[in-house]
Amino acid sequence: MMTPLRIAVIIGSTREGRAGDRVTSWFTEQAARHDDLAVTVVDLTEYDFPASYPAEPTASIRAFVREVGRADAFVVVTPEYNHSFPAPLKQAIDYAYDEWQAKPVGFVSYGCRSTGRYAVDQLRTVFTALHAMTVRDVVGIDLLAGEPTPQCTDELRRDARVLLDQLRWWGLALRDARAARPYVS
Repeated sequence: MMTPLRIAVIIGSTREGRAGDRVTSWFTEQAARHDDLAVTVVDLTEYDFPASYPAEPTASIRAFVREVGRADAFVVVTPEYNHSFPAPLKQAIDYAYDEWQAKPVGFVSYGCRSTGRYAVDQLRTVFTALHAMTVRDVVGIDLLAGEPTPQCTDELRRDARVLLDQLRWWGLALRDARAARPYVS
């Protein structure tokens, strides 16, 4: 029996009243339909990150890096604020380095009209610099059309299924590759 693919779903917004909780809940419900996936939610609001980058990692930084290190693949749930992604998400991403390498990253983004595409474009650049592999398809949600619900459109559910299929393929392939030959950058 194969070990389930460990996917960390990272909530990238820390704002009060954020839609990220509800979007993440909907997405993890979609992922739960797949027995071969083990999903963990990593909520940045649960980490007490320092305001400036410290000389030595804090307990919160070490805990976050451990979560990243344990995962085989990632889904970043990100809003788009001012045509970009949130600063706390960038700060968290920068706390890990080797832990991202040779692992796939998918995106569930949301915004008003743009569906978060500008945030995803910028995140692809960041993760490429960290030697992570971003999957092609994205789940993009226009909040002006409403937040996803269990009764959401077939198109949105299909987008989630396609993202999870791509993440599963890359996640398993890269997990096997890392086991056979450690990644060196």
